[in-house]
Amino acid sequence: MRRERRDDADVIVVGAGPAGSSTAHWCAAAGLDVLLLEKSEFPRDKICGDGLTPRAVAELVRMGVPTREEDGWIRNRGLRVHGGGRSYELDWPTLTTYPGYGMARSRMTLDHTLAQHAQASGAKLLERTKVTGPLRDDDGGRVVGVTAQPLDARGRAEGPVKELRAPVVVAADGVSSRFALGVGRERRDDRPMGTAVRAYYRTPRHDDPFMESHLELWDGEPGKSDLLPGYGWIFPLGDGTVNVGLGSVHSTPARQSKAGIDYRRLMETWLAKSAPEGWDLVHEPERGPIRGAALPMGYNRGPLYADGVLLAGDSAGMVSPFNGEGIAYGLQAGRIAAEAISQARHRTTDAAREATLGTYADRMRDDLGGYYTLGRWFVRLIEHPEIMRICVRYGLPRKVVMQFTLKLLSDSYEPHGGDWIDRVIAGLTRVVPRS
Repeated sequence: MRRERRDDADVIVVGAGPAGSSTAHWCAAAGLDVLLLEKSEFPRDKICGDGLTPRAVAELVRMGVPTREEDGWIRNRGLRVHGGGRSYELDWPTLTTYPGYGMARSRMTLDHTLAQHAQASGAKLLERTKVTGPLRDDDGGRVVGVTAQPLDARGRAEGPVKELRAPVVVAADGVSSRFALGVGRERRDDRPMGTAVRAYYRTPRHDDPFMESHLELWDGEPGKSDLLPGYGWIFPLGDGTVNVGLGSVHSTPARQSKAGIDYRRLMETWLAKSAPEGWDLVHEPERGPIRGAALPMGYNRGPLYADGVLLAGDSAGMVSPFNGEGIAYGLQAGRIAAEAISQARHRTTDAAREATLGTYADRMRDDLGGYYTLGRWFVRLIEHPEIMRICVRYGLPRKVVMQFTLKLLSDSYEPHGGDWIDRVIAGLTRVVPRS
């Protein structure tokens, strides 16, 4: 990945979501020239639950992102879980690895903040710039840049397509990842796929110290239909509103399509018939209607590195099959990608540079592969309604089971040491396949 005279940057990052901005920040902090390309203009919305687990907060801390309350951040102390006629308030665990609190921030402002942080670190951000495809070397193999076109304020083409060159390109352009498709990285059909919908509501409890999770998600009349493999949520944002939504997951895209669920109708039914008590929710029409998005899970696209292109975040399917969390893993991927890229730049042969870039995929697989494998098995179990009923009926009444579940589903455990729950989870992630 030796930089040539005609290159425009050391690395081009496609997409300025959490994964892209994290990559751009860490690369710029390492002294690389970075182009961060975003097809929209900030601030822009992104369909998400807006909740940040302690793992995500730890990545923000590493990046040096200010998270003061006066800047619009709100901390939460844990998760309030409802199901089977019972409720628990479970504090985030106290760990050496991650802080003992989570946070929330709407993606409208979170993504803008992260992009600005990358700029402050030295990255050059080009908004309203649509990447139209890869630019390959004369042999048609290695990617050596991108073709891009400026857009006007309405998202229409404005000006000619131009070439931007760099020895490494990071595709962080989301679930559809047209760039990844353009270099032949197809989505895997043997990995879980989720769907989530959300909307914003006003409530007097907008600063509640707990995020709330409702584990009984019925596909019809509560108690008279099947339990779906998913949950509903209320995530306080501290600005007078909460993010309210629900998500469901299936072990493959085919099973998801076969389920044929109308998620917007499902949410409307959930709020009408099983409305969370005490929240006094009032829909915020100015913040938009109920909107949905797909959740690509468990490394559903790869390879993570090949021929000058790294995949990060949703473009690689870095969403947890356990809970639909993707921000933490996108931020982590950016950090590890930047380390591989900056190290590769100082290798003296093409073979050594390629081997160093390949360590990105190895490290991500070593850290998350086993956990994602457990998540895939978990999804295969809970997509059976009878198993969901057993989990709700016999798991919820036992607080120790719920504490175990909180650590497992939120990926908040000590990878080395800790209590017996940490050791069990860590042991399981090490013995299962990491593919």
